[in-house]
Amino acid sequence: MKDSFADIISAVGEDLRRDGLRDTPERAAKAFKFLTRGYNQDIDEVVNGAIFDSDNDEMVLVKNIELYSLCEHHLLPFIGKCHVAYLPQGKVIGLSKIARIVDMYARRLQIQENMTKQIAETIMQVTGAKGVGVVLEAKHLCMMMRGVEKQNSMMTTSMMLGAFRDVPSTRSEFLRLIR
Repeated sequence: MKDSFADIISAVGEDLRRDGLRDTPERAAKAFKFLTRGYNQDIDEVVNGAIFDSDNDEMVLVKNIELYSLCEHHLLPFIGKCHVAYLPQGKVIGLSKIARIVDMYARRLQIQENMTKQIAETIMQVTGAKGVGVVLEAKHLCMMMRGVEKQNSMMTTSMMLGAFRDVPSTRSEFLRLIR
């Protein structure tokens, strides 16, 4: 990866011997590995057994989970927040694990639409919940820095599963709580 970054820097016309760029290929490779570390994680490692018995059957909501991802089309960042809710059915998941699941999918080359679905389906699978709702809001630098250059555009995606899809009052409660 280091050699590939050196090739890219040279291809734009820069001199890799220049003081500020001498170690950049190595730093860029290290940064890119960090930004895509989700490929080296799996759900069992992320959840790490933090599923607990509970008789709670009311909505559990975690709002404003910040996320940083890379658009798979341009390799530019998109930055935003994710809201995740679920209706427990005998089990709850450790609070930090929801944020870690968001990060696991965000730290891959992504499109927001797919990431929203991946998060919802994973929360549903690991918790056995009656329903899951995910809303993701992000600003995409590929829209802001290049192309149409729209600085204030925000993309919102949602995925509703189980009771969040089938029961209008559950969906409404979730959407009201995240606003």
